[in-house]
Amino acid sequence: MSVAVTTLKSGINVVTDTMPHLETASLGVWVNSGSRDERRDENGISHFLEHMAFKGTRRRTARQIAEEIEAVGGDLNAATSAENTAYYARVLKADVPLALDVLADILSEPAFDRDELLREQNVIIQEIGAVADTPDDLVFEHLQEIAFPEQPLGRSILGTAKTVRSFDDAKLRDYLARHYRGPDIVVAAAGAVDHAAVVAEVEKRFASFAGPAGPAPEPARFGGGTHVEKRELEQVHIALALPGLAQKDPALFSLQMFTHVVGGGMSSRLFQEAREKRGLCYSIYSYHAPYFDIGMFGLYAGTDAADTAELMRLVVDEIANAAETISEPEIARAKAQMKAGLLMALESSGERIGQLARHMLAWGRPIPLAELVEKVEAVTVESARAAGRALIARGKMATAVIGLGSGLESAAAIAETLTRRAA
Repeated sequence: MSVAVTTLKSGINVVTDTMPHLETASLGVWVNSGSRDERRDENGISHFLEHMAFKGTRRRTARQIAEEIEAVGGDLNAATSAENTAYYARVLKADVPLALDVLADILSEPAFDRDELLREQNVIIQEIGAVADTPDDLVFEHLQEIAFPEQPLGRSILGTAKTVRSFDDAKLRDYLARHYRGPDIVVAAAGAVDHAAVVAEVEKRFASFAGPAGPAPEPARFGGGTHVEKRELEQVHIALALPGLAQKDPALFSLQMFTHVVGGGMSSRLFQEAREKRGLCYSIYSYHAPYFDIGMFGLYAGTDAADTAELMRLVVDEIANAAETISEPEIARAKAQMKAGLLMALESSGERIGQLARHMLAWGRPIPLAELVEKVEAVTVESARAAGRALIARGKMATAVIGLGSGLESAAAIAETLTRRAA
C-alpha cells in the first residue's frame, strides 16, 4: 500500500499517499475543530479564522501569500464545517516544501491586522446576507437550528453579524490556542510526494503546535420541530431531517444505502416518482450527514405552492414504503454507486487527501479501500430496510419551509405524519 502514517511527538498525524504517476501534489492541514466547538459568543469564529489565515502573517502580507503560491502555478484554499477546518494547496511536486511552509505560516504566525479584520468582517457579513437571499441555502440554516436547538451544532457556520463584528485579535488567538493543537491536527498529502520528506517538513514547520488535545464539543441532542417562513418566492423550499447515525455506528453503511435508494440519484425513488412521473419538482434529494456522536438524515425539495401538499404526501409515502420494500436491484445499484465513488476518489489527489484526513480524524487510521468495499458489500436488503425502519421509529422530525401559499403549515404537518406511523 502507498499510504503511510507517522505520528509526531507533538501529536500531529502525518498521512501520505504516494501516487508516482502524478507530477503534482495536493496537501492540506485538517484541524479537528469547527463550528460545534464554538461558545455562544464565538459563533462563526472557526469560519472567520479560516478567512483571516490568508490575510497576512508576520512574514508575508495577504498579497504575498497569494502571489507565492500562484507564482509556481499552484492554488490555495480552505473550508470550514461543523467538526473540522481544512487548509489545503495543490502544487507541482518540486513546490511541496513551499506549500507546507505557507500552510504552516498562515496557521502559526497569523498577523490578525486590525484593518484586515475589519475588512473581512464586512466580507463575511456580505456572505451571511447572500445566504439570507438564497432560499435553498437558507432553508438548511433553519433546518439545522430546528434539528439541534440551542446548541453549537444548530448554529450557522458563518455566525451572525453581531458575533462576527465582535471578533478581535484577542478572541482569535484565544480560540487558536485552545483548539489548534498537535493531537487535533492531521497533515495529509497525496500525489507526487515522499512520505519521509513530508514528515521532515511538517516536523520542522509545525513545531509550535504542542499541548494536549483541545476540549471536546458538547454532545449533540436532536430536537425537532417546525420552522415556517412566509416569503414571496417563485417556489416553496422544503427541508426535513430525522436523527441519523454517528460516524462509527455499525449500521451507518446500511442507512447510507437506504438514503441513496430513497433520494440519492436519478434512479432513486423520489427522483423517479416526484420529478420524472409526476413533474412535481425540479430538485429533490436526500442525504445523510454523520457526526462523531450523532447523525442527520436530510431531504430537500423545491416545488410550486400548489403542489406542496401532494409532494409532501409522496415524500412520506416513499420513505415509509422504502423501509419495507427496498429491493435487491436497488441495493445493487446503490452499492455500485458507492463503490464507484470510493474508486474515483483514489484517482484525484485532492479527493484523496480529504478522504485520508477524514479517516484519521474519525478512526485514527486510514481505512483501506478493501475494508470500505467490504462494509459496502455487507449491506443487505434486510439491513437497509431495518435502517430505514429505525430511522422512522426514532420519532423526531425537523421541518423547515420557506415560501408563499396557504399550505406551508399543512405541508410541515404532513411531513410529521411519517414519524407518527411508527408510534
